[in-house]
Amino acid sequence: MIIYLILPLAMCNWVGFMSSRVLMSLYAIQLDASQAAIGVLIALFGLGPVLLSVISGRVCDRVGTHWPILLGTAGMTVGYLIPWQFGGIEVLYLSATISGTGLVFSNIALQNLVASLGEGDQRTRNVSLQSLCVALSSLIGPLLVGISIDHRGHVPTFLYITLLTGSSCLAWVAARRIIPHPRRKPKAEATSRVRDLLKIPALRRIVIMSGLLVAGVDLYNFYLPIYGHSIGLSATMIGVILGAFAAAAILVRFFLPHLTKWLGDERVMTSSMLLAGLLFLFFPFVDQVVYLLLISFGLGLVLGVGQPLSLVMTYNRAPAGRTGEALGMRFTFVNLTHMVIPMAAGTIGAALGVITVFFANSVLMLGGSYLHHRETAKKK
Repeated sequence: MIIYLILPLAMCNWVGFMSSRVLMSLYAIQLDASQAAIGVLIALFGLGPVLLSVISGRVCDRVGTHWPILLGTAGMTVGYLIPWQFGGIEVLYLSATISGTGLVFSNIALQNLVASLGEGDQRTRNVSLQSLCVALSSLIGPLLVGISIDHRGHVPTFLYITLLTGSSCLAWVAARRIIPHPRRKPKAEATSRVRDLLKIPALRRIVIMSGLLVAGVDLYNFYLPIYGHSIGLSATMIGVILGAFAAAAILVRFFLPHLTKWLGDERVMTSSMLLAGLLFLFFPFVDQVVYLLLISFGLGLVLGVGQPLSLVMTYNRAPAGRTGEALGMRFTFVNLTHMVIPMAAGTIGAALGVITVFFANSVLMLGGSYLHHRETAKKK
């Protein structure tokens, strides 16, 4: 099946991006950047997606997915190449902005492409496979980055990531005639507006929950290296702990169809955020590797269901011909929270310590769980 050609190529993009986030965070620490500066760095990954996600989705609806994937991958490659050539925290700001902008076109197009390859159970299966690849990339990327930093250094590691995504870019060119693309959006719908999508209650709710879930995951991925460094962990061990999160996310996604069949989409979403909020409360109180691994694994289990589930729910609730735009709207909110929350967390962390970021993440998850439960209860 064509899905088994698409996913390996997509994994090169995802491994590169997952690697770059950890690499930039650790490199910024080496450059003696403040927590506030690191918060700005994290937020800049979301600048392009916030501004361009809906536009990217509309482009996919109109011209297909090949060119957005290709150009987005090329942009990511350029973004990773810059820190290899130039040093300084300002260069990391530029790199994060460029690579985040490339990601928005590549990622939304990939999501739309994978979801368009089938209907019903086949669509759920394809999206589940995609989510497994994303989780596997989260496992591989941090592990390889940690090992590479310890043995080769920060700057050479940027070159390795550049070569990975550059190879992916060439492969997408070679596979252009093999991989099908979704049909173009009907011209009659060209004047539709984003706020029309936001008027759909079920779609609006899942878009908001998607943003909260991904913001929680991103804050964990960025601030775990800071916390690990503060308690004396090596880059390799930090990568192992992050890898435990990714391994759990891979494992739980095999059981996602059974969970949704047993509990329903809405209840699984609510429970995921509730359990994540409780686990984040415990994180700052442990500094032994074995307990950090256990909590990280637990977080991977409960948050691992949220991202693929929210993607499928968004696609299924989108009007016909506007799936790319709906996914773009989802990605916009995801990255808006990704920008605002890290900057706030960076300021809080600089003033009160990094453990307060984990408490804030707990409040974010618990609050989201309560709001989602309340809204779904009203629907009943």
